[in-house]
Amino acid sequence: MDAPDLSVELAPRHKQGLRLRNPVMVASGTFSNGLEFARHHDVQSLGAIVSKGTTLLPRRGNPQRRTTETPGGMLNSIGFQNIGVERLVRDICPIWATWDVPVVVNILGDTVAEYARLAARLDAVPGVAGFEVNISCPNLDVGGIEFGVDPAAAASATRAVREHTSLPVVVKLTPNVTEIALIARAVAEAGADALCVANTIMGTAIDIEQRRPVLNRPFGGLSGPAVRPIILRMVWQVCAAVDIPVVASGGIMTWQDAVEYLLAGATAVQVGTATFVDPDAPWKVRDGIAGYLERHGEPSVTAIIGTARTFRRD
Repeated sequence: MDAPDLSVELAPRHKQGLRLRNPVMVASGTFSNGLEFARHHDVQSLGAIVSKGTTLLPRRGNPQRRTTETPGGMLNSIGFQNIGVERLVRDICPIWATWDVPVVVNILGDTVAEYARLAARLDAVPGVAGFEVNISCPNLDVGGIEFGVDPAAAASATRAVREHTSLPVVVKLTPNVTEIALIARAVAEAGADALCVANTIMGTAIDIEQRRPVLNRPFGGLSGPAVRPIILRMVWQVCAAVDIPVVASGGIMTWQDAVEYLLAGATAVQVGTATFVDPDAPWKVRDGIAGYLERHGEPSVTAIIGTARTFRRD
C-alpha cells in the first residue's frame, strides 16, 4: 500500500488556494518567525508556518513577568511584542521567500483601518502565503471591546483584510465567548477562507506568598492540554456552523490529540505550547498522524476528517 496522502487544502474557494503538504502547522507566538527552529529542524517539512503576531509599528510588549506554568498548561501575557511590519518585510520575508513551505502571517490591529493597512502592505510581498487575522485584541474604534467577541466587529476586521489582499485569509477566533458559532458565521460571510479555532482562554494565577497576581498584568492567555476539551467542543460547533475549513489550535501535545481534532472536523491542526516542552512535537504529531492512517488502512488524511460526526447515538 502506498503511503497515505497527508496533503490538505485550507482555501478551496480561493483562486490560488493554500495547499499544505500535511495538516500540521505551528501556532503563532510559539515558533517566533521560524528562523530559530530552522537552525535545528527541517521546518519546511511541516504543513505551514504561522508567524509571530505582527502589528504596523514595533511593540515592546508587556513588562515581566509575562509567563507562568499552570497545572496542565501555561499562562502568557506577552503583549504582542514584535518588530513591526516594515522590519518584517525587510529582514524576515526575504528568508521566507526561499522556503518551500507556506508562511502565514498573523496580523493584528487596534482599528479596522490598521487591519486594512497591514493586509495591503504585505499583500504582494514574496514569502507571504496568506494571513491569519488575530481578532483577540481591543477594538479602539468602539472603546476597547475585543473584535472577536462581537459578530459585527469581527466581520468588519475580516472584510477589511479581504478587501485589501489577494491572498488567502484565515481568521483566528477567540474562545472567550458564549456562542462561538455566531462569530464563525459572521466571519465566514465577511470573506474568510478558513477559520482557526481558537486563541487562548483568559485566566489568572496568584502568588499566595506575595499576595499578588503572578503575571505583571493580572490576566493572561491559558494554553496547553487543560484547554483541549473546551477547544475540541468549539471546533465541533464551528464545523457544524460553517462550510469553510477549520484549523484546530488548542492543547495539542501528541498525535492522538491531533487525530481527535481531525475526527471532529478540523482540516488542519496547530501545535503551540507543546514546543516549549518538546521542540520536536510538531514533527512527532505529523509522523503519528501518518502512522495512524497506515494502521487503519486510510488512503489520505482527508478520508478521516469529520468522521466522528457521523456516529449514531445509542
